[in-house]
Amino acid sequence: MSQPASAGKALTVAVMGAGAVGCYFGGMLARAGHRVTLVARPEHVQAIASAGLRLQTTSFDEQVRLAASTGASAVQGAQLVLFCVKSTDTESAGASMRPYLAPGSLVLTLQNGVDNAERLRAVLPQQDVAAAVVYVATEMAGPGRVRHHGRGDLVMEPAPTGEAVAQAMRAAGVPTEISGNVRGALWSKLILNCAYNAVSAITQLPYGQTVAGDGVPDLMRDVVAECLAVAKAEGVQVAGDVQAAVDQLAGSMPSQLSSTAQDLARGRRSEIDYLNGLIVRRGEALGVATPANRVLWALVKLLESKSAAGRLTAT
Repeated sequence: MSQPASAGKALTVAVMGAGAVGCYFGGMLARAGHRVTLVARPEHVQAIASAGLRLQTTSFDEQVRLAASTGASAVQGAQLVLFCVKSTDTESAGASMRPYLAPGSLVLTLQNGVDNAERLRAVLPQQDVAAAVVYVATEMAGPGRVRHHGRGDLVMEPAPTGEAVAQAMRAAGVPTEISGNVRGALWSKLILNCAYNAVSAITQLPYGQTVAGDGVPDLMRDVVAECLAVAKAEGVQVAGDVQAAVDQLAGSMPSQLSSTAQDLARGRRSEIDYLNGLIVRRGEALGVATPANRVLWALVKLLESKSAAGRLTAT
C-alpha cells in the first residue's frame, strides 16, 4: 500500500526521461505520497494511465498510481525534476523543458557520465541544477513495469533545496547522502561503468558471467588503471577504492545486464561515447594512453553501426 507523505510536505515531482531508473525513483516517491508525473515513452504512458506503474522490488510488488505524459510540458510546476535522459540527449531534453520550469525548482541529474550537470547548466542558466550519483540495478520489464534487482541509493551534490529533497528521498525509502565530492563519486561510478558496460554489451551477458570469462578480470583491471590515470591527470580525487568496487560488483549483481547491453539489444544508441569514449577523449587531450578503453569503445560503436544498418535494411 502507498504510504502518505507527511501533512503539508508532499513535493510536486516530474521525472524527465522515465526509463528504468526514473520509474524506480519516481515510483518510490509516489508510493510515499508525493505528486509525481513521469515523462516517458508512449507505451509506458499508456500502460501507466490504465493501471498505474507496476513497481517490483526486492521487498514488494505494487501498482503505484501516478501521472504520466509524453511531453516536456509536464514538468510545469514541479519543485523537483529528476532528469534521467540518456547522456546523448542532455542538451535537447534540457532545452525542451526550459520554458516550463518553475523558478527555484531543482533539476537533479540521475545520469551516467561525469559532465551532464555542467552541460545542463549551460542550457538552463537560470535554474538550480545538481548532479547525483545513482546506485541501483533496475530494468523495464514491460510497458509501465519496472523491476528492481538491488540497491537504490543516491549521492547528491549540495544545492539550495538539497537537504529537503534528501529528506524526502530518505522518507520514501531511498537512502540519500549529500557530499562535497560528488565529482569524485561520479568518476568512481564512471569507472565501474567503463569496466562492465561494454563487456556486457558486446557479449550480451550479465555481470556474473562476464567476469567468469578467460582474461576478462585482467581486461577490467587494465580499464580501471587507465581511467584512474586519466582522473589523476584531470585532478579528480576519485571516491573510495574503485578497484575493490569493480571486483565486488559482479557478486552483488550477478544477473544484471548493463544499460549499454540493453540499449544494443533494443537497437538503440548507447551512452558509450560518455563512458569509455569519454576516457579515450580525455586521455588524448591529457596525453594519457587508453588502449583498453579504446578497444571497448570502438567495438560497441561498431555494433551500434551494425544495428543501425540492419534497421535501414529492414525499412
